[in-house]
Amino acid sequence: MSAPAESGTATTRRMIAVMVLIPVAVTLALWAFAWPAARIAPRDLPVGIAGPAAAVGQLEQGFERQEGAFDVHRYDDEAAARTAVEDRVVYGAVVVTPEGTRLLTATAASPLVAQLLTQAVTAQAPAGAEVPVTDVVPAPAGDPRGSVLGASVLPMSLAGVASGAVVTLLGLRGARAAVTLAGAAALVGIAATAVADSWLGALTGDWWTEAGAIGLTVLAIGAGAAGFAALIGQPGLGLGGLLMVLLGNPFSGVTSAPELLPEPTGLIGQWLPPGAGGSLIRSVAFFDGAGSAASVLTLSLWAVLGLAAVLVGARVRRPGPAATENHRTAEPAPAGQLLAG
Repeated sequence: MSAPAESGTATTRRMIAVMVLIPVAVTLALWAFAWPAARIAPRDLPVGIAGPAAAVGQLEQGFERQEGAFDVHRYDDEAAARTAVEDRVVYGAVVVTPEGTRLLTATAASPLVAQLLTQAVTAQAPAGAEVPVTDVVPAPAGDPRGSVLGASVLPMSLAGVASGAVVTLLGLRGARAAVTLAGAAALVGIAATAVADSWLGALTGDWWTEAGAIGLTVLAIGAGAAGFAALIGQPGLGLGGLLMVLLGNPFSGVTSAPELLPEPTGLIGQWLPPGAGGSLIRSVAFFDGAGSAASVLTLSLWAVLGLAAVLVGARVRRPGPAATENHRTAEPAPAGQLLAG
């Protein structure tokens, strides 16, 4: 076969590959983003009930009739239930007293869950009875629907993947790569907190703790992407982008709650840095860090293992003294030496 014919065949193959791969990628993206959103429903959603055993029995049965929807926690009184909400043990609690039933919610934990609980408890109340609602941990006035936090996950994911890609494509290795990733993550944390907290008022916790949470999230994402690339080459950047952006964002549950997503996407999302980071930022911004241990552990593991992969990959790929010497001896002699010989 002639060279022009071979070139034409290769071009045709590339055309077919593009025509096939783009629809496949779009279908995968639609599945990852649209499917969880279309299947929002409570799944083992932690809720509390408080009051005398005889009074809350019927209420508990009402929750349990929706099989698999709610994970009911019992508390002795309203104070204990309120503490559980503030500690992120439950999303809300129903309190039964001689005066009637009232609901404790936390819109800062999830405005969607607070609305869902209000509807569920109101539906169980006697006809015409009102159920007073107390927002124990309200969402900030600057972001009452949690839109800013929900919209922040994608930029953090892109920033992390971009930092891992730039470090890889610039050829930075070892300690230099690790320092670059950490420095970029720290600066992103400061800049993002300045926007979300100082300017928009969407975060209301300790400023530097919020910056640290955002920075740790970006570092975990960037180190993960760079670590994959250090171990398996540039295809690792594609793998990092797939996990952090295409799966990590829709599976994070930040715009709703992990317990509202189809199983096991909510659990998978909390194992990935975007989901763990969203949960950590919510904890430090509105709950004084309560319920953040699992998120900190997940992000720390991604960051440490990713940076370790970057350091190990640099050593594995670095040519040794013997290889360098062989390369030097294999170099052709200068033209002058050849003529002299």
